[in-house]
Amino acid sequence: MREKIMAVCDIEEGYAFRMAEYLLEKVRLPYTVHLFTGVEELERFADREEIAVLLIAESAWRLLKEEYVRKQVGQLFILQESEGQVAADLCCISKYQSPEKVVQAILEGIAEGDGWKACIETTDVTAKMIGIYSPIKRCLQTSFALTLGQFLAKAHKTLYLNFEMYSGLGEILRREYQTDMMDVVYYFQSAREKLALRLPGIIQSAGGLDYIPPMQYALGIKEVPGEQWLSLCRDIAAIGKYEYLILDLDDGMEGLFELLKNCHKIYTITREDPFAVAKLRQYEQLLQVNELEEITDKTVKCRFPIFKELPASLDMMTHGELAAYVKAIVREDIHG
Repeated sequence: MREKIMAVCDIEEGYAFRMAEYLLEKVRLPYTVHLFTGVEELERFADREEIAVLLIAESAWRLLKEEYVRKQVGQLFILQESEGQVAADLCCISKYQSPEKVVQAILEGIAEGDGWKACIETTDVTAKMIGIYSPIKRCLQTSFALTLGQFLAKAHKTLYLNFEMYSGLGEILRREYQTDMMDVVYYFQSAREKLALRLPGIIQSAGGLDYIPPMQYALGIKEVPGEQWLSLCRDIAAIGKYEYLILDLDDGMEGLFELLKNCHKIYTITREDPFAVAKLRQYEQLLQVNELEEITDKTVKCRFPIFKELPASLDMMTHGELAAYVKAIVREDIHG
């Protein structure tokens, strides 16, 4: 299926380039983005191509042949530069706000309209899912997962997904999220064909690694049927064109074993104390009883040495003793 076109037009070249750069590098919308700094070139382009979405500055809009362009464009958004009303029937967005808010307004407008009906093809997704799971708690599982994800993100499109009941990630990053994985699940279940438009506004980044904020409502994890998690992960990978998904898994979710079965690699962190050994043995017996040897075969057990110091922030996860340990895994185990 041919990818739809989004056109950005602004006579103010600096703004136009910054907006196009933000769309291409930060948001990853399901459109091919074309940039115009003159109305004549936009009109010539519209003569030969169908434009699904046009984002145009008010000053440029006033120079266009309005009725002509309206016939060539699916959805139109005006970057308003003046205080007066441009037109009652146009969707106007204030130009003088952050690119994040501009794009969020565009996404809301597109998703509420009827112009986006494309289905997501997931059959040819090549993303490799790497599962991080241990029945042992307080074992640096999340620190390991984030460090692994940041190393992979240096060379590959990588997304981190946290399925813990209480991740605490927002507090650690000192961020408040307006949307999280619960919203992704909602769109997947109720308006799957528009998930590609909603997802870019939800994905965040830390230390070069993309992630979807974990559910703030902990019981939401339990409310998602197990069979949906795998399909959702595949949709997310297809939309974002990710090469790796890092899954930070937890006992509280349904479908844990289904996800583990479909992982390319699984890392299970172990410890030497008696309780840790007993828990790991019980977990392995459960896999054996349920004939889940394929999970065992994909599992790499990691027993960490005692680290003198751990990174103080997520921006420092690729530095220090833990990072050196994970870097060796990336080099020898994943790429090796």
